[in-house]
Amino acid sequence: MNNTTTIEALQVWTTPLFVTQMPDHDFLKEALLAAVYEQKARQTIAIESRIAPKAKHALHESTLDFLDSADANVMEAKRALEEILLEVAASVNQAFWPEDMEADAHIIESWYHVTQKGGYHDAHSHPNCSWCGIYYLEPGDAHIEGKGGLNRFYDPRVNAEHYADPGTAYLGGHGVWDFTPTDGQIIIFPSYLKHSALPYFGDKDRVVIAFNSIIEAY
Repeated sequence: MNNTTTIEALQVWTTPLFVTQMPDHDFLKEALLAAVYEQKARQTIAIESRIAPKAKHALHESTLDFLDSADANVMEAKRALEEILLEVAASVNQAFWPEDMEADAHIIESWYHVTQKGGYHDAHSHPNCSWCGIYYLEPGDAHIEGKGGLNRFYDPRVNAEHYADPGTAYLGGHGVWDFTPTDGQIIIFPSYLKHSALPYFGDKDRVVIAFNSIIEAY
């Protein structure tokens, strides 16, 4: 008689994060940086979006339509990002979509951050969209130890840290996941996930393009 107990592991309420590289980043980078700094030169206030200016320090933020520019390189970047977003959405939703469903990803908001020494962005999430992303156009000095500029994502399980012992080690220690910006990297994440940009102390500007998207079916 076999008295072995079978224990089945169920992975529930997981939070998917996706990391990839921007296609043709080496070709697009300088043109996109030029577009960013051209628009930045026209800014009359640091936070042109006027969204939560007190949560941001020592950085410039555009209006929320940066990727809507008619510039050919900006248009190509938007096309590539929407293609990646659709691939991500399809991968996590395939089991829930009808077999004959077609879908498109649409970036509905996009903006740049040009972060200077001492700059940061407090913890926040992005409402009114399904998937969000950060494209590290120029990571600056973030790779140098002590320069900072990390993007930190916070555990969405609000009660996960109520008690800690060896049985909760799998929860991830401090309940955060940090990304050190690297050249051309893209992070895709669900909109509900809180995140921040930790203080950056590099001498070179740290430049990212951030975006929010929706998925439409037809």
